Amino acid sequence: MAQDVRDPDADYLAFWRERHLCTLTTLRPDGTPHVVPVGVTYESEARLARVITGKDSMKVAHILAAGPAGARVAVCQVHRRRWATLEGVATVSADPDRVADAVGRYAARYEREPRPNPDRVVVEIAVDRALGRG
Repeated sequence: MAQDVRDPDADYLAFWRERHLCTLTTLRPDGTPHVVPVGVTYESEARLARVITGKDSMKVAHILAAGPAGARVAVCQVHRRRWATLEGVATVSADPDRVADAVGRYAARYEREPRPNPDRVVVEIAVDRALGRG
């Protein structure tokens, strides 16, 4: 079921604040999907989802291969009958302030600090579609 990305319902937003493992789907150069487990944070007011990762990961390589405009991706989480998917265009940033912000958001949602990683980047997803039932 579709959610209004400008005004998602309260249960849907609450679901995105709970601690759940998610998946990120990117496309390989041949168009086949690459799905990996990730932690995701969602800032609904900015319509921005974030994933922290290493700069040498395949997900980063797939996004960068799409060019400077970014790549279409989806992040998803499921818990019993509840599910949520966010779709949009992903870009990669190594900006230290943006990475630090993403790490802080991750630590808040997942209630733990991620291990130090000097090669960390943030995948930022400009969300333009939201689906699911929170």
